[in-house]
Amino acid sequence: MKNPAIKPVTEQGPENLLFLTDDQIRGGIEAFFFAYRAFTSDPDEILAGMDYGRAHHRALHFIARKPGLTVSDLLDILSVTKQSLNRVLRTLLEDGLVESRVGRRDRRERQLFLSEAGSELEKRLSEAQRARVRAAYRAAGPQAVAGFRMVLEAMMDEGGARQFREMRNAETRE
Repeated sequence: MKNPAIKPVTEQGPENLLFLTDDQIRGGIEAFFFAYRAFTSDPDEILAGMDYGRAHHRALHFIARKPGLTVSDLLDILSVTKQSLNRVLRTLLEDGLVESRVGRRDRRERQLFLSEAGSELEKRLSEAQRARVRAAYRAAGPQAVAGFRMVLEAMMDEGGARQFREMRNAETRE
């Protein structure tokens, strides 16, 4: 699981963290690519037999995290074109995984909810990923997890960071 090209902080010394070589950074990027491939492999396998892809998975994930999410909000979160999202939502709606309801505050809005079948599929997809992340966090330890989270947040663009904070804050209020 460990990439030999990336030395732990204890070997590098904290004073060297800001002066990583291009090769060390390249090693981190490669580790990120391979980790992402593994992270998405379990859901990809489940979705492959259903003619769904990662865009469907992302839509299911965020609708599950925020039931009643509007199509406009989902567009903003996923940062995809309206045409691309419509294609994804159309299949999820037709297959009975997502339900669209008239907005409570604005009747022009469409709020999205997972159906029972959609919830079951989303749970299967996310359980595999949570198990993988949980195992990695346990292996790395709490300090590494905190550092990893800081790195991920530092990589986010301003819009993504804002959306991430809003979702985390909403979760703590519930």
